[in-house]
Amino acid sequence: MIEGLKNRRTVRKYLEKDISDKLLTELLEVACRASNTGNMQLYSIVITRDTEQKKRLAPAHFNQSMVTTAPVVITFCADVNRFVRWCAQRNAEPGFDNFQTFMAAVIDSMLVAQTFCNAAEDNGLGICYLGTTTYNADKIIEILNLPSLVVPITTITLGYPDGLPAQVERLPLEAIVHNEKYKDYTADDINLYYEAKESLAENKKFIAENNKETLAQVFTDVRYTKKNNEYFSEVFLKVLKDQGFM
Repeated sequence: MIEGLKNRRTVRKYLEKDISDKLLTELLEVACRASNTGNMQLYSIVITRDTEQKKRLAPAHFNQSMVTTAPVVITFCADVNRFVRWCAQRNAEPGFDNFQTFMAAVIDSMLVAQTFCNAAEDNGLGICYLGTTTYNADKIIEILNLPSLVVPITTITLGYPDGLPAQVERLPLEAIVHNEKYKDYTADDINLYYEAKESLAENKKFIAENNKETLAQVFTDVRYTKKNNEYFSEVFLKVLKDQGFM
């Protein structure tokens, strides 16, 4: 298992091979054993297999090809609706329409999502996380018919890998781990920790293709601009208000 996790890849191309209901159910059962907040399980999981429904979801994910080519698309949602309804039907007054509970539900959603992904990869499947879910949460809410107190948090595409993609680089462990207390980074630390990342041929290619001086500029000026970050922040904050969390 450890070797498998060390060697994992993000898979964006899939074979035209279906995933059996039996395997998918077993993976979901495993995922729902994940740790969660107060054993409330503040999440729901929406499975999308239907071709037309995947086509409807695709624009919300910037039309990334794997949304329509993967056999299964799974949306993990922060869901307080179910627990609130249970409370109301048991003569209990819920106080969960707030940001604190939303964050608990986000944590629950990501714990169950990653547990699902670990189990899926251990069974020969490939996954790709889509970071676009919160960008266009309002559109996904409409497509998936999500009620109040339910917000999509992350989406994965799932299928049997068509080939083995290269493994994406990671920062060295010493750049991530702090012992006892957080130790802030010096300029020399930053240079050391990002040296390997900046030296990769594919990253140098990104710099050249985008006419930038540094890899950091590719991230700030092209991939994740301040303008876009602020826009999608406004969209998501409105979603939280509309869905009853603020």
